[in-house]
Amino acid sequence: MKLMSAVLVAAFASGSVVAFAAEKSISQKGRAFSEPSVTIKKGDTLTFVNDDNIAHNIMSTTAGNEFNLGSQSPGASSPITLNSAGEVTVLCAIHPRMKMTVTVTE
Repeated sequence: MKLMSAVLVAAFASGSVVAFAAEKSISQKGRAFSEPSVTIKKGDTLTFVNDDNIAHNIMSTTAGNEFNLGSQSPGASSPITLNSAGEVTVLCAIHPRMKMTVTVTE
């Protein structure tokens, strides 16, 4: 533990910046996403939280950032990490009007 503390102190003292991935939550309620679009950095995590009283199936077929969370029941939350820069279309396979755009930056 002392070694880890010393390393962190040395890193900060030398002006080094330690980067950590960010996490952002997106709620689903009323057959809609809480935000129509978000911007995140590569490696950041989006957590999809089903605050609705019905199931959703959040997915993307955007090349390089494909995912399918499967059936997500009310109260469930599922994290994803996007690792390719670009515009990602996210939708609900059950409710086709539920769409959002995630912009992934370097």
